[in-house]
Amino acid sequence: MTKLSWAAPERNKQPILELLERLLPSSGTLLELASGTGQHVAHFAQHLPGWIIQPSDVDPANLESIQAWVRDASLPNLREPLRLDVNDADWPVAPLPAIFNANLIHIAPWEVAVGLVSGAARYLAPGGLLVMYGPFRIGGEHTAASNQAFDDSLRERDPRFGVRDLEAVVALAARHALELQERIEMPANNQTLVFRAKRTGMAE
Repeated sequence: MTKLSWAAPERNKQPILELLERLLPSSGTLLELASGTGQHVAHFAQHLPGWIIQPSDVDPANLESIQAWVRDASLPNLREPLRLDVNDADWPVAPLPAIFNANLIHIAPWEVAVGLVSGAARYLAPGGLLVMYGPFRIGGEHTAASNQAFDDSLRERDPRFGVRDLEAVVALAARHALELQERIEMPANNQTLVFRAKRTGMAE
């Protein structure tokens, strides 16, 4: 079982944790979409003992790595990973108070952002939070030259990829009854967007 470790989640896990500690109530279940290596969920579970932390991913190598992190953490509130594709109509979860995702929608086609947001709208309980972390363009402009270079490299890799416009993501969320509550500037020119579910069920 291969346990992966990536530099980005190692750098951002603590700032994200501190934000979640402020945003989340004292207990509940937090679903992380596209958990990657498993570094985030192991860190969150250690420091959010009142929360059940549920990792998920679609990539077999990532799922194996998450399992290794779960095994080594050996925490009662850290669940085994779910195989979950955000574009699936049915997610293997019950209604949730909180969903978190980091660094997915820019390394995937726009349809993945649509699947993530519409799925979150279906599975968040009323008043539940969708927390999205990553780089965004604001007002059509990159927030740093490094984000511009990153965006260029993504689009060279696949023209369907790229750093997303914050306004487009906010509009997408609004169509699914997810209201932007807060935007927080994060280290390394990233942003966190916090959406609250106004009701259950996907918007028409």
